[in-house]
Amino acid sequence: MRLFQTSHYFNYPWEQVTAANWKKYPNELSTHVVSVDILDRSINVERQVLRTERLIACKQPIPSWLSCIVGGQDRSFIREVSEVNLKEKTLVMKSHNMTMNHILQVNETVIYRPDGDVPEKRTIFDQQAEITAYGSFKRICEKIEEWSVERFGQNARIGKMGFETVLEKINKTW
Repeated sequence: MRLFQTSHYFNYPWEQVTAANWKKYPNELSTHVVSVDILDRSINVERQVLRTERLIACKQPIPSWLSCIVGGQDRSFIREVSEVNLKEKTLVMKSHNMTMNHILQVNETVIYRPDGDVPEKRTIFDQQAEITAYGSFKRICEKIEEWSVERFGQNARIGKMGFETVLEKINKTW
């Protein structure tokens, strides 16, 4: 298992970042995201929590050596469950891959919360992903995990930049 972790500050209030999260895709930098479908949405009035379950479809090229192992699939599906908690002012998103998860499992947790120093102006973004490859050959599994962490990090950087463009557009309307 390999671990990917990153933190980032968005210079926008938590309410704005949380609202923008629903408009994150499509954006011009995250072209790998093909579709986002809402599977379920519910509100727990007592807890003040909005729970949403989404199915995200992505299309990404994979290295030829990995394509031989997985059969050339270039489209993957991710299940994401998010909870917006108004009392605690958190947005927690947990996602995992549904495609090829018998070969590679990716469990991601993202948390958005107001920055304690300047909560009205800045939001903290924490991201963690556990990436585990399964197989008979340890060296191949290690290679797949290394490549996956590297690719995950590249997509995370691009995703943050794309989300910044969405936040900029939404900020103009606030």
